[in-house]
Amino acid sequence: MQSSRTASARNGRTSAMRLGGVCAAALLTLSGCGFLRSEPAAETPAPPPPVPHTPTTSTPPPPPPRPYELSMSGVDPCELLTAAQRGQLGFDRDPLADTEGGFGDAPTCSFRNTTAKVGARLSLITTESMSVWTDDTAQVQATPVVVHGFPALVIKTPDLDLSCNVAVDLAEGEHLDVLYRDDGGQPAPPLDALCQGAQLVAENAVASLADPAPETSESATTSADPSAAGSTSGSSEPLMSPRPTE
Repeated sequence: MQSSRTASARNGRTSAMRLGGVCAAALLTLSGCGFLRSEPAAETPAPPPPVPHTPTTSTPPPPPPRPYELSMSGVDPCELLTAAQRGQLGFDRDPLADTEGGFGDAPTCSFRNTTAKVGARLSLITTESMSVWTDDTAQVQATPVVVHGFPALVIKTPDLDLSCNVAVDLAEGEHLDVLYRDDGGQPAPPLDALCQGAQLVAENAVASLADPAPETSESATTSADPSAAGSTSGSSEPLMSPRPTE
């Protein structure tokens, strides 16, 4: 009898130990699951960066049509700017006539401002249209503008910051080319200021060409006097500028 009770007790302890082990394992499993559940969820992947916006390029609008034909054939470029206009523009030297070999010996005239140390040159080109500045061989930057109602271009030449041109489409196969450049200023004017100067000179020249003032005896005497061109200080050489290259 005693042996039977002893065996029963042993079996009970064994069962209890087994049950305890199972419970302990279950607790460890639950604890482990709880630990895993307590971890933060994986971060959501960041969205890809936005695709950079590529600016769209558009063809610039065509220049406006000429209001009318304004031929320069037979015009003296040194008479385009009146004495009053030259005074307003600061040109204190007498104009100097020359020719432009690159455009079929087109007549030119140079003006200088010895105070501001800038100069301008007007070329009356009757052998080529303004499109010479925008064709595939012209290595320049041309920006469309309007000068006294006529289509025009502000022309900058790469790597050349001391001059700016304005070309004005005045008639079929003809255009006025105005060069405005630094003439030794310290410091030299910025390029945008030179372009503004070229456009202002072009405005005055086209206005004068469209509505020429009657010639006075004083202007006739000045233009006929060959000694007048060298009567003031400064260089007497005509201004030159680069032409469209091929």
